Amino acid sequence: MIIGNIEKNEKTIKFSIELNCSNCAKKVPGSMKASEKFFNSKEFPAKIKSFRKDYLCGICRDKKRTSK
Repeated sequence: MIIGNIEKNEKTIKFSIELNCSNCAKKVPGSMKASEKFFNSKEFPAKIKSFRKDYLCGICRDKKRTSK
């Protein structure tokens, strides 16, 4: 999964974070990519925090999508 914007020919950083579904608390793999510039910015920790807070696993995401 890519977080933030990655420009053409920009260096990327691969990293792993521990993710849990915000609905069912199921543990999911958290391999992500970000641009080197964004990874070292002040906005990065806030973006990761909000991503963790709102993340849904595939099962919960599908349930939410089909219930609408």
